[in-house]
Amino acid sequence: MDFAQVRRQEQVHTGSGAGGRRASTEWMLLALATALSVCLPLLAGGPAAQKQNQKDKKQDADASSITSPIPPPDGQAIDTVVSQMLGAWQVGDVEMMHKAYADDVTVVSGSWEAPLLGWANYLRAYQTQRARTQSDRLERSNTFTKVNGDTAWCTYQWRYTGQVDGTPATAFGHTTLVLEKRAGNWLIVLNHTSVVPVSTQGPAPTVAPQNQQSTGQRTSGPGA
Repeated sequence: MDFAQVRRQEQVHTGSGAGGRRASTEWMLLALATALSVCLPLLAGGPAAQKQNQKDKKQDADASSITSPIPPPDGQAIDTVVSQMLGAWQVGDVEMMHKAYADDVTVVSGSWEAPLLGWANYLRAYQTQRARTQSDRLERSNTFTKVNGDTAWCTYQWRYTGQVDGTPATAFGHTTLVLEKRAGNWLIVLNHTSVVPVSTQGPAPTVAPQNQQSTGQRTSGPGA
């Protein structure tokens, strides 16, 4: 604002005396107050508003950067399925076992018998076998897994200890599982288990501890 022009206009209307000077001063103060009332909110709010906008943008960026958990690698996921299945097999948790097996699974046991087709047939065989055993304990070793797209196979050795028909029993064997990835989950579609024949008088297999001998009792093997 041109205060000199305002003052000249005031002098025209009020004269050049003391009263005119007082009126001129009052006009100047009024004009200054009006200007400050407009500018101060802008000056006070400018940096604060910019800072708040930057904060909001940062929060939006942080929110957009949040992603869903990354699923584990297939090999790790399969190992978890096998571990949970064997744990359920030992304690008799058929619901947990079923989560690992497909409904159309095929099971080849360590006994001389026809393959079991379907989960329902395998479940009946498992429950019959479990009724004869107690204190089941299974140790898995030398696991190897191969993944090819949505199909995989997993092979491992195992050592079983427990009681069969009230008699202490030890068994050794191999198991090969074929798995398929269905709806994002790995399921066992084939379980082929073999029991290593061990004589009661002969040495134990190399996977067993030193001086460990088998009683000659046979089991169908873990998961079969």
